Amino acid sequence: MSGETPMCSMDLPGVKVKTSMAGRCRVFWYEQYVQPCIVELVGSALFIFIGCLSVIENSPNTGLLQPALAHGLALGLIIATLGNISGGHFNPAVSLAVTVIGGLKTMLLIPYWISQLFGGLIGAALAKVVSPEERFWNASGAAFAIVQEQEQVAEALGIEIILTMLLVLAVCMGAVNEKTMGPLAPFSIGFSVIVDILAGGSISGACMNPARAFGPAVMAGYWDFHWIYWLGPLLAGLFVGLLIR
Repeated sequence: MSGETPMCSMDLPGVKVKTSMAGRCRVFWYEQYVQPCIVELVGSALFIFIGCLSVIENSPNTGLLQPALAHGLALGLIIATLGNISGGHFNPAVSLAVTVIGGLKTMLLIPYWISQLFGGLIGAALAKVVSPEERFWNASGAAFAIVQEQEQVAEALGIEIILTMLLVLAVCMGAVNEKTMGPLAPFSIGFSVIVDILAGGSISGACMNPARAFGPAVMAGYWDFHWIYWLGPLLAGLFVGLLIR
């Protein structure tokens, strides 16, 4: 053995380049595993920053319309921009469903979740920094404070499951399933969020995303009934994944 690094040839237009196998492996590892996680973190941070800000700065006269449009349009835009790199999940429930149907490698599920949660923290922290203190606390830091009594739990949990199922169906059928996927998927996904918030925002807050719940809860220190916004969306993601698989 000469000890030399194994080389392979790569043809480019008008030139032949030799690259090392180690170099190609590093590029492959980065593109397949590292880059998607970075994109999930950045996309989640942007989405949750815009979402939180829309809630904190919401005028009482606009009701649910402002946060619904801000969340839905932001998600559609970010998916259209970054989706080709990571799949554009930005939501642990979506990642779970996509993993179940075979659209995401199982070994990437936990890294995706970690990236999304850190993105949620960053987005919520940025929203807190740029918001007037009084508005921030009046809105509970955009944390989900709709459920105040034990009697509301069953209704809120049920609506979170149903609303998240619509969102996850839009993702899986519009962007993952080869028979039904199409170029308008980012917009249909964004519209599903708008519809969900308008329909169920006054019942549960229409979270549909554990990362969206987690970041603001940390920033505001508000954990009342927080588990609803994990259990509901994750159950919905699992149900839809098993249904489509």
